[in-house]
Amino acid sequence: MAAKKKDPNAVALGSKGGKARAKALSASQLSKIGKTGAQTRYEGMSRVERSESARKAVMARWAKNRGKEEQ
Repeated sequence: MAAKKKDPNAVALGSKGGKARAKALSASQLSKIGKTGAQTRYEGMSRVERSESARKAVMARWAKNRGKEEQ
């Protein structure tokens, strides 16, 4: 079965709406939404998959912080 392609115009509008909403929320509200999303995502993962996901997140944060130190 072929995957359905998303309408690029609909994707662009959805992105704009999400960015506008994010600007209107406080940091604590964004954090709460993120934690809820992470919990939902992790419910379907095995222990090994969660560990790998956490490892990737740590490496991404380290890489991001390393770039800030060099500037």
